[in-house]
Amino acid sequence: MAPYRPTHEVLNQPPPLEGYNLFDHDTPLAEALEREGGAWARERVRAVGALAGGDAIRWGIDANTYPPVLHTHDRYGHRVDEVEYHPAWHHLMTASMAHGLHALPWREPRAGAQPSRAAMFYLLSQAEAGFGCPTTMTFAAVPALRAQPEIAREWEPRLTSLEYDPHFRPAPEKRGALCGMAMTEKQGGSDVRANTTRAEAISGRGPGAEYDLTGHKWFCSAPMSDAFLVLALTDRGLSCFLLPRWLPDGTKNRIQIQRLKDKLGNRSNASSEIELLGAWARMVGEEGRGVPTIIEMVNHTRLDCVIGSSASMRQAVAQATHHCGHRAAFGKLLVDQPLMRNVLADLCVEAEAATATMMRLARAYDDAVADESTRPFTRLATAVSKYWVCKRAPAVTGEALECFGGAGFVEESLMPRLYREAPLNSIWEGSGNVMCLDVLRAMGRSPESVDAFFVELALARSGDARLDAYVATLADELRNFDAIETRARRIVERMALAFQGALLVRSGDAAVADAFCASRLAGDRGLAFGTLPPGTDCTRIIARARPRVG
Repeated sequence: MAPYRPTHEVLNQPPPLEGYNLFDHDTPLAEALEREGGAWARERVRAVGALAGGDAIRWGIDANTYPPVLHTHDRYGHRVDEVEYHPAWHHLMTASMAHGLHALPWREPRAGAQPSRAAMFYLLSQAEAGFGCPTTMTFAAVPALRAQPEIAREWEPRLTSLEYDPHFRPAPEKRGALCGMAMTEKQGGSDVRANTTRAEAISGRGPGAEYDLTGHKWFCSAPMSDAFLVLALTDRGLSCFLLPRWLPDGTKNRIQIQRLKDKLGNRSNASSEIELLGAWARMVGEEGRGVPTIIEMVNHTRLDCVIGSSASMRQAVAQATHHCGHRAAFGKLLVDQPLMRNVLADLCVEAEAATATMMRLARAYDDAVADESTRPFTRLATAVSKYWVCKRAPAVTGEALECFGGAGFVEESLMPRLYREAPLNSIWEGSGNVMCLDVLRAMGRSPESVDAFFVELALARSGDARLDAYVATLADELRNFDAIETRARRIVERMALAFQGALLVRSGDAAVADAFCASRLAGDRGLAFGTLPPGTDCTRIIARARPRVG
């Protein structure tokens, strides 16, 4: 038998993008953390950056390779309704809660708490996005529960604990608890007012009273949470309730998990359909005012949608620039090929604009606590940003995947997982049309929000003539109410671009701001990435985004 001879030596392959601190290699994030008041948390953010570039990468891979499994019954035929997760999932959740990604602003209410928490959430989400769902809902439940102080006093210490308890057992026995949300029903979808789940009073009625809930929730994410905020109908209309998994006597509540969803992405996280069979719950907020009560939770989850989409774009750009910085074709590194350099720089501009947006938006939530008069801006900016940033994520991840060629289409590259995940945040908590209509609603109900939005844009006035002209055109657009709903997407897109342009012109890198204004606000912009105009400083823009690894 002939001796074995290798066919060739493998060359021209990038080193793995791992074993590095994501924060240390993300200049736009570091600048934004300082700018938005989170400098005091820098070392905490760095610690999450190290985790996200280290152990969490493997956890994310394993949690997706071995997705959750539903057990409706035990071997004796008893109903158990338990979801089994791979240990990697529990590692991600343990890390998330230990670093306070679900609770920092509530545990330490100080200036910069929201941006600091946003930065950490953004970094860990780049290793795996699935953990974000229960983390976000627990984070967002706290301000909603505060509408009912006696319930908040009972649950807030558990929901803000830094301890993650993976065991399925009564909440009073657990120092740390998670809160989910179940609003969507089959017949209504985004139209939650079409819900049919009924709430029957047990004793008394109104805020804090006990009710039995009967109905079907078509989408209940993280069904192993310790409690859920749900909407159900009483005689006085749609109301909000806190639904615990366990009754006060330690027995299971009457909640059945019917099945887990087989989803496009976000596969490490269990999402389910549940049946409420006279399940015990307590009313939160005023009867018949369920949507206004739960809107605090919705707004905070929308903030996290912006952060999560920014994270997916950042990781896509990090992967693409790293690959192209080590892979050669036709005699040059890909990053040195003029056309590829244009594509990469264009992706970097988009990702940097998203990062600046999410950090400014996070600070707005701190501002709204300190000054009630800023709340109209926060609500409007959240809806505008949620629409646009989440809408851009699929385009960015798809283009970044193409930078790899065929290598990006195989699972080992991580790009398919990023690509599958990318559409989620644009759907969760309000799809594109819902968000645009919410912007119109916010402007109609709170005209002061429009004034506040333009005050924000004015902070960059005279910084770039292209931005000034764009803002003036936007103001004209908003004065025209003809077919306003039909034009809603155009209006919100222009608002988002003006907001991002103002942020970059005011405090961003000069080369990035120039490229953004030239390609997004003026000139003959191409419809694909890689159409930045001649003269763009692509080298500088890419250098700000590319991880310096290997």
